[in-house]
Amino acid sequence: MIYLHEIIKSRLKREKVAIGLVRYDETSEDRIYRAAEIADEFAKVLIVDEEQDTAKRLIELAESEKVYSAVRGTASAKKILEFMREKYRPLRVAVLETPAKKLFLLSPVGVDEGSKISEKIELAKCSARVAKSLGLGTEIAFLSGGRYEDTGRSDLVDRTLADAEFCSKITGGVNYEIRLEDAIEKDIIIAPDGISGNLIFRSLCYLGKGMEYGAVFCNVPFRVIDTSRSQSAEGFARAIALSVVI
Repeated sequence: MIYLHEIIKSRLKREKVAIGLVRYDETSEDRIYRAAEIADEFAKVLIVDEEQDTAKRLIELAESEKVYSAVRGTASAKKILEFMREKYRPLRVAVLETPAKKLFLLSPVGVDEGSKISEKIELAKCSARVAKSLGLGTEIAFLSGGRYEDTGRSDLVDRTLADAEFCSKITGGVNYEIRLEDAIEKDIIIAPDGISGNLIFRSLCYLGKGMEYGAVFCNVPFRVIDTSRSQSAEGFARAIALSVVI
């Protein structure tokens, strides 16, 4: 069986989960169907295969509670966000695992999320709620674009240092500057912005032998898990598992 972190594995329950399939490359169909096979042990998987209407249908199923949860799969993230943003202010919190099996939360991971201080603080609150649901700690590490000693070298770095310091004081978190290697001591990490968060995720999971479980959509009254279209079948299966325990 696919490896699942013990916190998640111990709480799996067989619920109905919808996952999206859009054939954006020649492997999409195989990966989604294989994920459904793997996840059959702990979920009743419905594959939503409606071409350009797939994203809309996933949200409709989750919002109407015709399924317990929905997983993006290879559906369009842009379209899912468009449908959600008609009514809600969705933000994403990724559930990741290091090669040493340390489970932690990372946000922002949406490339257009988390650039404002208000969004970073909201993401910290969302992350704390997700962490509690998974039995993780709620201490927060904020990252910056450099170290304190780099102040004055770059206006952008100065702003990220100031933002991280302010957010830390507001939330009770810690500004780890650019020291991601130390920030991993905490169970919640807030990156300087969505682009850097997305790069951290991709570096860890696609180059560094870490594992992704997907990203929880917060600020919506139903369960939806975002995924990268690049995920393996096992990665999609982990997202299905996450969707039935949050």
